[in-house]
Amino acid sequence: MSTNLRFGPELRRLRVEAGLTLTEFSVALTYDKGHLSKVERGERSASPELARRCDAFLGADGELQRLVPRSEADPGAAEPPAGPSRWSVGRRAVLSAGTGALIDLGLNLGSREVSSTDTPLLLSFRMQFDQLRILGQSTAPKALLPLLETQTRMITGLAAEAQHVSRAPALLLASRFAEFTGWMAQEAGDGDAALGWTGEAAELARAGGDPYLGSYALVRRALVTMYGGDAAGTVALARRAQSSELPPRIRGLAAQREAQGHALVGNEVSCLRSLDRARELLAADDAHNGEPVIGTSHVSDPAAMSTGWCLHDLGRPKAAAEVLDREYRRLPPHALRTRARYGFRRSLAHAASGEVEHACEIAGDLLGMMPTVPSATVNSDVRRLARELSRFRSSRAVRDLQPALARVLAPAHD
Repeated sequence: MSTNLRFGPELRRLRVEAGLTLTEFSVALTYDKGHLSKVERGERSASPELARRCDAFLGADGELQRLVPRSEADPGAAEPPAGPSRWSVGRRAVLSAGTGALIDLGLNLGSREVSSTDTPLLLSFRMQFDQLRILGQSTAPKALLPLLETQTRMITGLAAEAQHVSRAPALLLASRFAEFTGWMAQEAGDGDAALGWTGEAAELARAGGDPYLGSYALVRRALVTMYGGDAAGTVALARRAQSSELPPRIRGLAAQREAQGHALVGNEVSCLRSLDRARELLAADDAHNGEPVIGTSHVSDPAAMSTGWCLHDLGRPKAAAEVLDREYRRLPPHALRTRARYGFRRSLAHAASGEVEHACEIAGDLLGMMPTVPSATVNSDVRRLARELSRFRSSRAVRDLQPALARVLAPAHD
């Protein structure tokens, strides 16, 4: 029997066991009674969103979600590249790049090497990195990528010419540039480049003598698989980055990502357990030693924000909306990309709770900034929001929002 035909009878069985009439059930889920009736009879397919909501409300522990095929992966994610990435700096460049490459890029070091007491150039690159992270919050990723790629190669070349004592800091900074380049590639919708640059970041970190930073690449890879809808892959990657010898920051971010993987399949117990672990680990992270912050630098409480994200995926939109409303108010005004990411999640939670006009009001403010900070990953939630709002076509607020939604989701043309 197909999963669609199995879903309806199982849903009806669980609803009846819970002592709910179809009317009561439809009101609780903010879904049309006629639609639910057709789903139970096998005349309509259940969406992943409906399955998630039913699962949470009836306490089915992910069983209903497993009866509904997952939708295709979003364009913001991709499978790992089959061979070496054409964006990579490469280990050979780390070992053999010379000043000639730097001169070609307009950086004339002359014939001298950079010593531990002569590092203004490296300090300048570090300042540029901080500024580029800020710029990434208000600029299209495709506009930043060429500069980020060039800077990564320049610093790698600088490291190859530096004395031993200065080489490690340059390689570690190059690693951070490569990791950020991978994030911007994913935001631009190029999952292959995202994974390639993330792998390069791990290589550079290891070459720089940091045994830990490379593990953060696993967390970044888990983000790619999460957006691809691969819950098992997300959990597996995240668990590999939680060994006890790793710093609390990396382990906490990994536990947070694991929680999101569990939420994708409705595993509430494991999800909440991972969130508790993430909260404890991130709270124990009390120092960055002047180095760039690993992971988000604009969310003051990543575990709390992820809790709101997970609650929605677990089918608890009202609780999710409360958490996301609170945490969203703590985001800095200049962090447009971060505000768009969590703002659309917030709108989605309110829409799923039946607060349609409020959801449209939130989304309306955000859609205007999307041309400034386009994002393949945020667009995955915009598509989910559009599907959620399509259930309320009679709402004037929804009709008024449709043109702006369509413009953001329309395929880009070069």
